[in-house]
Amino acid sequence: MFYGGKRESLGDNNLKNYKLIIQYEGTRYKGWQRQDTTENTIQGKLEQIFSKMEGRKVEVTGSGRTDAGVHALGQVANVQLETAMSQEEIMNYANQYLPEDIALISVTEVSERFHSRLNAKRKTYLYRIRNTKVRDVFSRRYVHVFPEKLDLQAMKRAAGYLEGTHDFKAFCTKKKMKKSTVRRIDCIDITKKDEEIRFLYEGNGFLYHMVRIMTGTLLEIGAGKREPEDILKIFESGKRENAGELVPGCGLTLISVEYDEK
Repeated sequence: MFYGGKRESLGDNNLKNYKLIIQYEGTRYKGWQRQDTTENTIQGKLEQIFSKMEGRKVEVTGSGRTDAGVHALGQVANVQLETAMSQEEIMNYANQYLPEDIALISVTEVSERFHSRLNAKRKTYLYRIRNTKVRDVFSRRYVHVFPEKLDLQAMKRAAGYLEGTHDFKAFCTKKKMKKSTVRRIDCIDITKKDEEIRFLYEGNGFLYHMVRIMTGTLLEIGAGKREPEDILKIFESGKRENAGELVPGCGLTLISVEYDEK
């Protein structure tokens, strides 16, 4: 612990691995991943605080890299620390120095083998649409305003073609991918309440901008600019330019990341 400004250390050979669950409003950040050109990232803020706590450079590993403006209710990361602080003390220390739009909601010591990205089995994302011409002042940071009339049934039919295991290369903005672009979408649930339409995506992993491109494609189908069956043609082409628009990051929230607890 810290006594008189000095940290009580367990020693360099006593690093412990901690699983972090993090909430953040991503509006004013340049995304999760640390960058050399700015300190305004989620990972950067966390690493700065843990490095200060440890008195050494500390790296925080996230389950994935949310984009600029994207939010999280349950982002997961892991970090190796040598502090003698308890889990609760670590969380309280970090929250004391984190800005008000980032918070640690859980700190748990885990096996040294736990890796937040490599061990992730399932992720859930939510994209929110305000389907009206009039923006809502109080939700403007969390929803994308899309005023065109939408056919909910057409979007649900199209979502059925997206579900399952496919090569999602056409739904990714990275032109060169070193790893496979095959992913499994377990479920896409589209619901409407009043003027808000919600797209809930559950799957084993998502490519760069994949959720936002899928949402943009579904919106174009809902607006009558495409047919639901066009999804099959997009898959077959494998080309990004054949898929829909990349919708803004503000409407997207990472809800949860799941692991095989065994």
